This record gives sequence, structure tokens and C-alpha cells, in this order.
Amino acid sequence: MKRLMTMLGIATATLTSCGTAQPGDSPAGNVALDTALTAAEKEARVFTPEVMWKMGRIGNGALSTDGTEVLYTLTYYNMGENKGYTSLWAMPVEEPGKARQITNNTGKDNSPAWGIDPKTGESCIYFLSTRGGDDATQQLWRVQPDGTGLRRLSDVKGGITGFGVSPKGDKIWYTADVQVDSVSSADIYGMKASKALIYDDLMERHWDTWEDGAYSHIFVADLNPSAADGNGISDARDIMPGEPWDAPTAPYFEMSEVAWNHAGTQVAYTCKKLTGYEYSMSTNSDIYLYDLSDGSTRNLTDGMPGYDKYPVFSPDDSRLAWQSMERAWNESDKDRLFVMDLATGAKSYVTNGFDYNAANLRWSGDGKSIYFIAPIEATHQLCRADLATGDRPATITVLTAGDHDYTDFSIAFPTTGEGGAQQPVVVAAKTTLSMAPELFAIDLANGKDTQITFINKEIYDHVDMGDVQKRWVTTTDGKRMLTWVILPPDFDSTKQYPTLLYCQGGPQSVVSQRWSYRWNFQLMAAQGYIVVAPNRRGLPSFGQEWLDQISGDYSGQNIRDYLSAIDDVSKEPWVDIERRGCVGASYGGYSTFYLAGHSDRRFKAFIAHCGMFNLESFYGETEELWFPTNDLGGAYWERPGNKVADRSYANSPHLAVNDWYAPILIITGAKDFRIPFTQSLQAFTAARAHGIPSRLVYFEDEGHQVFKPQNSLVWNREFFGWLEKYLKH
Repeated sequence: MKRLMTMLGIATATLTSCGTAQPGDSPAGNVALDTALTAAEKEARVFTPEVMWKMGRIGNGALSTDGTEVLYTLTYYNMGENKGYTSLWAMPVEEPGKARQITNNTGKDNSPAWGIDPKTGESCIYFLSTRGGDDATQQLWRVQPDGTGLRRLSDVKGGITGFGVSPKGDKIWYTADVQVDSVSSADIYGMKASKALIYDDLMERHWDTWEDGAYSHIFVADLNPSAADGNGISDARDIMPGEPWDAPTAPYFEMSEVAWNHAGTQVAYTCKKLTGYEYSMSTNSDIYLYDLSDGSTRNLTDGMPGYDKYPVFSPDDSRLAWQSMERAWNESDKDRLFVMDLATGAKSYVTNGFDYNAANLRWSGDGKSIYFIAPIEATHQLCRADLATGDRPATITVLTAGDHDYTDFSIAFPTTGEGGAQQPVVVAAKTTLSMAPELFAIDLANGKDTQITFINKEIYDHVDMGDVQKRWVTTTDGKRMLTWVILPPDFDSTKQYPTLLYCQGGPQSVVSQRWSYRWNFQLMAAQGYIVVAPNRRGLPSFGQEWLDQISGDYSGQNIRDYLSAIDDVSKEPWVDIERRGCVGASYGGYSTFYLAGHSDRRFKAFIAHCGMFNLESFYGETEELWFPTNDLGGAYWERPGNKVADRSYANSPHLAVNDWYAPILIITGAKDFRIPFTQSLQAFTAARAHGIPSRLVYFEDEGHQVFKPQNSLVWNREFFGWLEKYLKH
């Protein structure tokens, strides 16, 4: 079974924007949810892991066509059951106090979308749900905006993993797993007790899943949500029959990689139609156009070698916009905004000259502009590209500013006033380092936003958050590096505090104003630590040159950037230089392992989560070979002769274990195939063999990250317990 990574809204809220509905009210049911703060937690005012898991996690908002209501998801957690309960909510944009719960907490209701009943013309809401118990498969459901008329529309064997309703409401595409071939010895030899898997080529596994011969395929079907027999989906047709690849693409299976045109006659989708070793060495996904009238499929981006994803049709269906990367071996290349004229095939690079990524594409109502989100100096802002016309080139305008992240947005263009004028309505999910996602309405005229949900108001009213400083540090090569410094809530400049250097993973993921439920800076600060989080070389939002520098230079300038950041902040009298720690995951784990032997004893303790330790064995253990080939300069067997690979492998962290000196906590997951747990085992063995105080935490049911509620609490208790032992005492 393929792993579906749907972008769910997950919440543990105790109130809506103005507290008009409580989780225990009808129709929420009587599910026991861990949402309320205890009296002791309120009195202490400390942001703890237990408090964090009571926070509301809100999903991205979806505006109705007229822009009057926003639809979103909330998930409530029961820590004892180690699971969440997701429901749908809707709210008038202009009246946030009237938020209403549409579905109860019976199943994991997700992926809500506004729709129209083609028979009645009435507005309705489609969504996926596992209603029916823990063994129920995920199916398509519909409900009226007032919560009535709930009914299941599908009974697809194995379940539905994603969907999209055509604008007219009469058709649907949906995704489901299809068994194309078999790698099971039980099937091949008929020996049902045998558990062997048999492979002839790469990629035998991806991210956290072994390949089982099943692939995610797209189906198109007729949709009749008011069918008398209850069968709302009929005449389903697999548009990829027999094809041994996934759409949407693995490992994330993002449904934004599939799109209807407005006429409901064509489906554009993303697929990487490669197999085996070729698949493992390339990011070359393409945009394909499927025509319902004759069943034909054509490749729109043939000859474009990098990632091509997230197609979006213009309002008149004459053009297609998408995100495109140039290089087939660089998963973190610049995300460029491209537009194609579907009649002529002519392509235009709209953001040429704009030195930042473009993501979350949305057309304007008149088709003259495209709105998108760009990372700019460790924040994420809403932008607009006005497309070229005649002799006028395309122009880019950054519409918002401030220390925040807009992580997604929904836009509607209702017709108002005389002459059919369209006044755009925008609702965006926004975060900061001190605020979990909430929905905000944005005024495009001035770039100002207004908060319309307050899911976590009770939490914020009863815990103290630390101040966040924006600091520009001069690097060893004379560049300016933005570094976030997060102070403890009770910060006193006359005192000295233990201080953590945070090493970002990715390695090309921006340290922005994002909120994290895994590596949360406010959670660290609340336990009494100063957090230093630099945007070192190799991170987006500072131009492509800054981003690309890390490839082939893991142990070089970006490591010096880390040390520049901690040394600069350590000049402050409130930093206790005798109690500094270094922490990080993934590439940040590599950084931690590397600095354990190359930091001139700056740090008193280390924590590495799923880090690369031995680069030679890592190359042979990981699955997406394009990643180490690009980032390390090539395979280890290309040495000597490949100068970049020579430098990379010669600076593998495992070669410096003789210089390890400080206690190290090592955390890993059994299902991590990106950086397999054997890397952490090697590091733990080396630490113990050298007499270094060390500890290994191994999660047998987690992959590259820790997601499960109880595992998260264990992770945090081990994390802070280690720091308490070696930095505070």
C-alpha cells in the first residue's frame, strides 16, 4: 500500500475564533479529547510538550466561489489512544465568530472541497473520510454546508487516496492504488508463509515504504452526488492502465499535482515515468494532459529535465501554469513559474530574473496575473506576477511584508459592483516562530492581514512565549547571514543561559518563521535555553547562489557559517559559553556529527536525529540516488579523480570520531529509508567504543520524522532530559 501524505489540517482546539462552539457540543459527539489545560499548566505558564499536543492544528482554508465562507479542517488528539480525530469546519470570512462544525469526530475527515450538485445546482462539500471504524477504508463523502445531508458516495476497493471534482460538478478524478505487478515470494511461488520480497532493480523502497508492486493511479468517473441508489461515482476509468509509476508522485502523493480544466474536459497531472536505476538518479517529472473525449495523453514538458509539478489552468483554459526546476538531479533547484500556451505549445519563464522560488500558484480571475508564495529572507510572502503582454515583460510584485510565513492561501474573485468588477478575497494560513498556523484575511490593496481564526487562544493566554530577535551575522567570507535568536520567556539580560546551536536539515530548507511540532524553538526556549538558528549557506530565500553553495561542500562554508552564528551570539553577556549545545536532524544531524569532531570543543553536549554519519555507506543505503550524487559530487567509487567527491568523502563525520569529546544523544527511526537507522547505529557504536557518554533512542514505528503523539512525548522527554543532564547540571 502506498503511503498517502495528504495535507491535513490537524487540531486540538478547545474553541473556535470566538468560542462559539466547543468540541463536546453537537455534532462533535462524546469522543474524549486532550484539549483542556490543567490548573497546574495554567499556573505554571510554561510551554511544554504536553501543552503543545493540546494545541489546535488548523488546515489550510478553502474559500467558496463567492468568497464569503472559508472551509477548513481541525483534528483533535487523544493521547491515551495515540490518535487524532479530524472534522470539517466552515466560517463566514466577515464574521469569524460564527464558525460552525460541519462533521463530527467519527472519522478522519480530510481534503474538503466546495462543490456544486449538478442535478440541483446547490452548493455542497466533498471530503474524504474513514468513517465506519478503524478498519474502514477512506471513501468519498458529501455533506451540505449546514452539516445536513451527510452521505457516502463511493465504495472503491482499497479506498480513495485523493480526489478533484470538476468545476461543473458532473465528473471527478480520484486516485487509488492499483496492483501492477508483484514482488512477493508468496505470490511468485505460491508459498503463502514466505515473507520474501524480490527485486531486480532500484528503487526497491522509498522514504518509508518498501515497493510492493502497487502504484497510485488516477481515475476519471461520472459524479452524481444525489444518486438514488447511493452510488455517486460511476463509469470509472483508469487513465494510466498498466503503467508502473505513481501519479501523483511518490513519496508525498500531493493532490495539487493533479488539476481539472474549467470545462471539465481535460486533466493535467504530474508523473515521473521512469523506472529502476534511472528513476533513482533523476527528478525528471513531467506534466501530462489527458483528454476525456478520446482518452489521449500527451507530455507537455517533454525535454524539461527537472521537476515539473503542480499544474493550474488559466480561467479560459487556454494556458497552463506550473512549477519547474531546471536540473534533473537537484531536488532543491529554483522553483520557476512557467506558463504554456496550450494551442501553440509556447512556454514562457515568468519569474526569470526573480531570484526566489515561486510556489502555490493561483490565477487571477481575468487570467492576466498569477499569485504565488515566495521565500524571501527567511520569511514567506504573497507575490503577484503580472504576465507579459505585447512589448511589456512580466513583472513581479511582492504584496506582503513582515516576519511571518504564509504557508498556503485561497483566493476567490466574486463579481461586485457595476461593470462586473472583481474584488479578490484572500485567506491565507500564517505562522510565526511564536504562533501555530491560523487563518488570516489579506487585503491585496495594502498587503495587511487580519486574523480570523483563534484556534489556540486559550493556550496563548496561559503560556509565556520568548522574544524572537532578528540578527544579521557577518560570516567568515564577509557575507551577511540572518540568524534567529529565541530567548527564554523569563529572559533576564543580567543572567547567563545555556545556549543551543540549531543545525537545519534539508540540507536546503529555509529556517523561516514556520511553526514546527517536532523542532519547536519556543518549546526549547521555554525550558530555559537560548536558541541560535542561523540561515547558513545552502538555505533558500537569499538567492540561488546562496542556496547552491552547499552542494559538494557539506563540510565547508556552511559549517563555518554555523560557527560564525554561535560565536557572534556568544559575545553577549547572557550566553554561558560553558553550557552550549549543538542539535539537529537529517543534514542537521550530519552537521552535529561533524561538529562533534570539528568545533574546537565549543559545545558541551550534542543531539543528532537521523543524521548522516558515514557518507560512503550512506550512498549505498539511501534510495533517491540523485540526492547524494548531486550533493556529494558523485558516488564514492568515483574516487580518486572526482575532486568534489574526494572532498566530500574525505570529510565524512565518521573519520573524526577520535576527536569526539562530549556526550551525544542519537535518535533514529526504523522506517527511515532516506537516512537509514544504520547510520545512527554506526555513530552510537563509535561513541561507546570511544568512551563517550551516549544514548541511542530507536523508534521502531517511525521514519525520518517522529509523528505519533506518544512517540513525540518520548522524543521530547529524551531531548530535554539529555540537555538537562549535560547543560543545566
